[in-house]
Amino acid sequence: MMQYAPESRNVYEDFVVETDILFFKTGIHGLVSFHGRNYNIKKRMTAEQITSLLSRKQFFNVGGHCYVNVNKATDVEQGIVFFGEKAPSSKILRIPRRKQEPLKRLIAANR
Repeated sequence: MMQYAPESRNVYEDFVVETDILFFKTGIHGLVSFHGRNYNIKKRMTAEQITSLLSRKQFFNVGGHCYVNVNKATDVEQGIVFFGEKAPSSKILRIPRRKQEPLKRLIAANR
């Protein structure tokens, strides 16, 4: 009897925004740039899809057209959002100082 390895999903094609994406940026003409732990993916979305995405409570606007997944952010310090450990290889995002405290409160409430 042969056994097959379970199919692994391709995060480039079928990522799950809520669980795979650290933050995203909306652009012109419906172009959205999604940032995961080891990848960035640009995808065109309709106005309805973008509105639906922005209405989800786990995404916090940190300025302009950039939204952080509060469930994936682990800490905010000196204008930097950390996702995971504070290691040189970790993905980070710089945010305005005025957005630090509200995001810190959301992260603390989610733990």
